Amino acid sequence: MARICQITGKRTRTGNNVSHANNKTKRKFFPNLQKKRFFVESTGEWVTLRVATSAIKTINKNGLEATLQKAYERGTLSL
Repeated sequence: MARICQITGKRTRTGNNVSHANNKTKRKFFPNLQKKRFFVESTGEWVTLRVATSAIKTINKNGLEATLQKAYERGTLSL
């Protein structure tokens, strides 16, 4: 499974490890993804999403359905 947040679309980034001698080797920066269950009040069902912790904070603040709607409009929703 790809390491991509289903709400924000955050994905693995690449960069460099830089040593004291200024040698550069490739490395990866992974998003902090968590598997989390959310309750959808309109349907009365539980939904399991793989989301970044920043997305969990956004869902807690704005609600699941509002966050899903905004992600859908932005085009980052991947279910």
